[in-house]
Amino acid sequence: MHPPPPAAAMEFSQNSLFGYMEDLQELTIIERPVRRSLKTPEEIERLTVDEDLSDIERAVYLLSAGQDIQGTSVIANLPFLMRQNPAETLRRILPKVREVLRVAGVEMQLTAAVSFLTILQEESVSIHTYAHSFLQVILLHLEHRDAGVSNAWLETLLSVIEVLPKETLRHEILNPLVSKAQLSQTVQSRLVSCKILGKLTNKFDALAVKREILPLVKSLCQDVEYEVRSCMCRQLENIAQGIGTELTKSVVLPELIELSRDEGSSVRLAAFETLVNLLDIFDTDDRSQTILPLVKSFCEKSFKADESILISLSFHLGKLCHGLYGIFTPDQHLRFLEFYKKLCTLGLQQENGHNENQIPPQILEQEKKYISVRKNCAYNFPAMIVFVDPKNFHMDLYSTFFCLCHDPEVPVRYTIAICFHEVSKLLNSGVYLIHKELITLLQDESLEVLDALIDHLPEILELMSTGGESSVQENKLSSLPDLIPALTAAEQRAAASLKWRTHEKLLQKYACLPHVISSDQIYYRFLQRMFTIVMTNNVLPVQKAASRTLCIFLRYNRKQEQRHEVIQKLIEQLGQGKSYWNRLRFLDTCEFIIEIFSKSFFCKYFFLPAIELTHDPVANVRMKLCYLLPKVKSTLKIPADKHLLQQLEMCVRKLLCQEKDKDVLATVKRTVLELDRMEMSMDAEQLEKEKQQNDGRPMSDKTFEKKRRDTKTPTTLPKNIPISVPGPSSGTPSTSKEIKKSKLIRSQSFNNQAFHAKYGNLDKCAGKSSTAAYTPSVSGLTKTSVISLTDDSFRTRNAGSAPSSFSSNTPLPSTSRGTGNSGDPKSSGSKDTQPRKATLKSRKSNP
Repeated sequence: MHPPPPAAAMEFSQNSLFGYMEDLQELTIIERPVRRSLKTPEEIERLTVDEDLSDIERAVYLLSAGQDIQGTSVIANLPFLMRQNPAETLRRILPKVREVLRVAGVEMQLTAAVSFLTILQEESVSIHTYAHSFLQVILLHLEHRDAGVSNAWLETLLSVIEVLPKETLRHEILNPLVSKAQLSQTVQSRLVSCKILGKLTNKFDALAVKREILPLVKSLCQDVEYEVRSCMCRQLENIAQGIGTELTKSVVLPELIELSRDEGSSVRLAAFETLVNLLDIFDTDDRSQTILPLVKSFCEKSFKADESILISLSFHLGKLCHGLYGIFTPDQHLRFLEFYKKLCTLGLQQENGHNENQIPPQILEQEKKYISVRKNCAYNFPAMIVFVDPKNFHMDLYSTFFCLCHDPEVPVRYTIAICFHEVSKLLNSGVYLIHKELITLLQDESLEVLDALIDHLPEILELMSTGGESSVQENKLSSLPDLIPALTAAEQRAAASLKWRTHEKLLQKYACLPHVISSDQIYYRFLQRMFTIVMTNNVLPVQKAASRTLCIFLRYNRKQEQRHEVIQKLIEQLGQGKSYWNRLRFLDTCEFIIEIFSKSFFCKYFFLPAIELTHDPVANVRMKLCYLLPKVKSTLKIPADKHLLQQLEMCVRKLLCQEKDKDVLATVKRTVLELDRMEMSMDAEQLEKEKQQNDGRPMSDKTFEKKRRDTKTPTTLPKNIPISVPGPSSGTPSTSKEIKKSKLIRSQSFNNQAFHAKYGNLDKCAGKSSTAAYTPSVSGLTKTSVISLTDDSFRTRNAGSAPSSFSSNTPLPSTSRGTGNSGDPKSSGSKDTQPRKATLKSRKSNP
């Protein structure tokens, strides 16, 4: 087809005009029925209700004279009316509901079933009142001609049976059920009876069940309709659990054996599934002499029967393996294994590469069922490993596992990816056998498969790196050179797709890499990629995930040159970046650093770059910084960080007095109050040194060591346990002097301005930046806690070895070093140093 010439393209001919007119006429014709469907004044009048009527009166009126849609609305509102006025609702509205339901349509019936169930669940009335008022209505509509309505009322009745007393159940439900289950009744009535019997069994004792219920069960198991036999067969599991082992063996098992040979395939399938679910009830003799021959016969005939039987059989293979374990003879064991292998490749032999449009519909439907069979086989693969013993995996099941991982259909590969971590755990030291399959699934073209695999990726990589031995770790996956290219390729595929949640999850899982590959490999293959994602990706959750993973990579990097390079990039390209979006991400990164690293590390490298953003020209950046300031302040300890505290106070004061944006200003005010309520962490060792210096007596190392040992927490107590210290009257002048000295420094940092202890002056400060204004105590030194700490750039775990288990859900050690958490595992002191905390009572200084 050739394009029209340019002249024709610009020409507005008469034909085209007529074409537009015809289109407009069609639109007019389409619009006319809409106008005609509007309500006439007479119809609006009939739908109008007096606004002065109460809820009860309005409901009675609408049920009596309203239209169906109004009556349905009243019935939907029935639970509310029962809560509001149960007596009047039962007296005036419920009789009307009974009358309306006799001739109601499907929608109103379904609404009523749901409302009745809601009233039961909310316990708006007593069980006795509910049974008296609602039970007969429910029973009346159980056999509604519409199957959906009948099932809705049946579900409500089954829930009611759970709470009704025995006598009510016997008189209102069980006794009428004797006649309802007879052959003279409709099929629908007998089907309902089957489900009710399955529920009633658990409500009566074994003797009553044997005398009153089991005869009905036997009768329905021998019904002339296969639908009824199948339905009753599926209820035998509930009945068996209610009557106990003896009656199950004497009554239920013979019925199941007979039903397993039924002429109807759906009945045989129901019998097979019920037998599998009841395997735990039967003893070894019953399993070996009765059930095993049935299972064997069922498997042999399954390929000649309907594919739906194969689907069920493949799904229950795991339960069969578990229930019949130890009963198979060697020959039977081998046959069952071969049967499973055959199911794993079912339908693959028919692959001929033809176009789907050329394949008959029945063949396509058959192939879909074969896919379901192979998917179920993948689901049961871990159970089959137990069945053959993990030691025999390579010989008996590896080829099958290979086929499932390379299956042409995504659902099969997706399912085996979900099970991959279970397979890895079962193989233990033989996990190296499936290294290649891990790479295959990481490189799978479907992101669904990748998403399923990465749910347990840290666990899988740990097992791979340790060879299944938790105490041995060899060369961190040196035997798997293709892993790193596969991981990087997987991340790039996820980044190139629109499935950002998969990309986010993958980046979160990459936080485990420091425990399985070397620091240099992370630095050269992953760290720069994380930084690029933080800088350039457009999805905020993805950026945050990359930022946190980058911080974890940095934490475990032991090379100072590489660490300093990354820190410099973070500050220069994020914190001082041209894009405000990058500066916002820098604040996110600061929050992760406070969480993951020690507080001294944050103060050393990121404290000043973070608070410099108080000068940022973008209001959103300043506002985000305000929210972060409490965490920033929590990283300081007194007296070592007095200069940083002064910087923080000056920045807060500037924000409070010069901020023009009203939203930022409101956030600043809230933040200042929060900062003032915070307790400051104090370094007890540093305070002791300064006390000695102030008294003119230099402390020798031996004296200091002796004092440190004297202040140790007893070994019987947990680390960092808070110890109460007396207030100013307890003879601690050094602490009191330090508080006064710190307050003097803070006062001098504000250029000797006068401050009045009233929070009401915050508004004055915001309104007049040139006038002396009050800033609440940012340092919060009236509430101080003394804490003994050692300075370290980042926290490491004991023995320097990586933990044996990694999961993205496992939180990294807390960074809180100045709080009262006695179980904080992140104290970075040496092994022979016991940190100690003390609380100094609040003391206000006189003006």
